[in-house]
Amino acid sequence: MPEVNKILVAICFSDYCPVTFRYATRLATQLHAQLVAVNVINIKDVRAVGKIEAMGYAVHTKDYVQGMIDERTEMFRQMIADSDFPEENVKVIFRVGHPFEELIKVVNEEEVDLVVMGHKGRSDHPHLLVGGVAEKMMRHCPVSVAFYRKKES
Repeated sequence: MPEVNKILVAICFSDYCPVTFRYATRLATQLHAQLVAVNVINIKDVRAVGKIEAMGYAVHTKDYVQGMIDERTEMFRQMIADSDFPEENVKVIFRVGHPFEELIKVVNEEEVDLVVMGHKGRSDHPHLLVGGVAEKMMRHCPVSVAFYRKKES
């Protein structure tokens, strides 16, 4: 079995993400691995803001992206604090683009050994086994992908 030294946890800030993050920190602790926490700001959202900006409204895509990063940085800080995982062992990365493509890029750039993600993302459709990004990661990711699934009560 290959050694796991670096784990990427994909965070979309859906309702499932805090427990997925805690699961990834427990795995990282057990495996003595570093954690790379990644959030991708969807390019579709940025383009929508750009269209509104082009209509003359006082919104700017740069401000939108920076606002998202600032807000989500604080959310990451809180998740890390709640997990009791050493902050120095977490690298937080923000990207703008198509989530699947950006996650694959980070897997390769950071030389990740394992990806952890929730089985559902921002869309909480009850009949889907996994979300669209999760399904693509399962099919095309060059390393193993573990899906955290919360037990139903």
